[in-house]
Amino acid sequence: MEHIRTPKVENVRLVDRISSKKAALGTLYLTATHVIFVETAPDTRKETWILHSQIATIEKQATTATGCPLLIRCKNFQLLQLIIPQERDCHDVYISLIRLARPVKYEELYCFSFNPKLDREEREQGWMLIELSEEYKRMGLPNEYWQLSDVNREYRICDSYPTELYVPKSATAHIIVGSSKFRSRRRFPALSYYYKDNHASICRSSQPLSGFSARCLEDEQMLQAIRKANPGSDFLYVVDTRPKLNAMANRAAGKGYENEDNYSNIKFQFIGIENIHVMRNSLQKMLEVYLAVCELKSPSMSDFLWGLENSGWLRHIKAIMDAGIFIAKAVSEEGASVLVHCSDGWDRTAQVCSVASLLLEPHYRTLKGFMVLIEKDWISFGHKFTHRYGNLDGDPREISPVIDQFLECVWQLMEQFPCAFEFNERFLIHIQHHIYSCQFGNFLCNSQKERQELKIQERTYSLWAHLWKNRADYLNPLFRADHSQTRGVLHLPTAPCNFMYKFWNGMYNRFEKGLQPRQSVTDYLMAVKEETQQLEEELEALEERLEKIQKVQLNRTKVRSKQSEPSKHSGFSTSDNSAANTPQDYSGNVKSFPSRSPSQGDEDSALILTQDNLKSSDPDLSANSDQESGVEDLSCRSPSGGECVPSEDSGKDRDSDEAVFLTA
Repeated sequence: MEHIRTPKVENVRLVDRISSKKAALGTLYLTATHVIFVETAPDTRKETWILHSQIATIEKQATTATGCPLLIRCKNFQLLQLIIPQERDCHDVYISLIRLARPVKYEELYCFSFNPKLDREEREQGWMLIELSEEYKRMGLPNEYWQLSDVNREYRICDSYPTELYVPKSATAHIIVGSSKFRSRRRFPALSYYYKDNHASICRSSQPLSGFSARCLEDEQMLQAIRKANPGSDFLYVVDTRPKLNAMANRAAGKGYENEDNYSNIKFQFIGIENIHVMRNSLQKMLEVYLAVCELKSPSMSDFLWGLENSGWLRHIKAIMDAGIFIAKAVSEEGASVLVHCSDGWDRTAQVCSVASLLLEPHYRTLKGFMVLIEKDWISFGHKFTHRYGNLDGDPREISPVIDQFLECVWQLMEQFPCAFEFNERFLIHIQHHIYSCQFGNFLCNSQKERQELKIQERTYSLWAHLWKNRADYLNPLFRADHSQTRGVLHLPTAPCNFMYKFWNGMYNRFEKGLQPRQSVTDYLMAVKEETQQLEEELEALEERLEKIQKVQLNRTKVRSKQSEPSKHSGFSTSDNSAANTPQDYSGNVKSFPSRSPSQGDEDSALILTQDNLKSSDPDLSANSDQESGVEDLSCRSPSGGECVPSEDSGKDRDSDEAVFLTA
């Protein structure tokens, strides 16, 4: 709070940059964790909440006659333009946000103050939801070819690797240590994925310190051990994900790539994925083109397509996909093991190994399996979350959308194979949101060692537990366990016309309210599925109630029949026109029951489901349903997975369980 110069500014206007709608007038609040804009319209109280950790850049623009503009760009692609009346207030807000958005130590991040009101046991159980030891057991490890090594105990060899790693059984501690000394950052080859159908594997490492002619016997023995751990193949693929020119340039610095003359029985392959600096610039170009086209009164499709192509973004996505496809085919079709690396083995290597594993393994295409995949290939193997996503104030050149690209690759696959994934688009978007939000502790720090030193699991909460608790929001309505896409390897078509890379509208456009359509097909199907389920539950309840009433009517008929038996024996013939209806008669006259008087018993009445009482039975459907289709518009869900917000313009993160509340 000591960094907040002005906690409240009135008569601030929030500009809608897409539509021609008049700017909203309201009050701007600065809290310890959020920027909050509250509209002061008499008929509504709409709120826009922005976490400080989500703020990427803040731009103070030239003062105009209407006020001083402040442009806030967020890491989740939200964009706010505020017009503050007084230049002094604008400057105070600007200086405050510059400091609040760039914390200098981990304890300033939101996850250390976030409190979802769970006790200690519940927090611990949340962190235990994903256990990597169970994942390796599911792969069939350890076995006769692979063993769990504790050679990196207490991070003695590599401080960016986990303490427990799977290595070939023939790889001794001497070989592992020698190999680590010959690899950048001491990141020696270790197992990422084991394909138990044919014993092929995907291993990962960093680049060798080969220079122009250096070689290491232990490193050569390590690669041979990986090859021999696959009895079905007599060679090993070594995949360098960098462009060849970049790898050759690194040789001048004493690094480089494997020489096939020194490593026997390997097939070397360059892929050509650009470095983090190229990716950062590409994303920036794409966003600039997208915003420029959206702000035009008459946007041109040709301008957008030209700008998208010029940014190179989709070409980079395709390069990552091509690498994953190559490795998946090598493992599944050729039965060969693969060693993957880039420069240091924590960016492009994580992308490629994850995509390949996703293509090979149906388990990773489920909700929990996808969490395991990120935990294994990104968090455990030391992806630099703090540096890549700007969690703390640091070098801006280290920031790059590495995991964003992986999530987009997954989305591109989901578009191609709509029945193969248990989760939907919203699941990916919420993961991306929380990578930057710092609301949970999963994506903090640059390594497992740093997280242990900071006691992340003891002081913060796990995102996986939160997503799993709300998993109903993330289910894909098209997913079928018995579908051919959900089993075995995903085979992508080779012809470019059969696999077109698309612009991810749901990610980059989700905050632009002026652009239509807002609801994706998946969201629409989810709404239909939820409504259908509700109707089925209503029908089941009505059938049970009808059955009870029929039994009551049948019992009454039997009682009256017994009462009439004495008169029959005495020779009298009676005709009781007031006798109760038979069950068949009752069933045929159900619709007449609502017109009966209230004096009749509850067992003689039936609830009739009409359009009016359907809507009133669910407040959410009643408030947010489409009048023509009766389908809930789910597009107004907050990016963190909360309930549908009645006001679609509200930007408040309903799912974040904020510790800060605002009263009128």
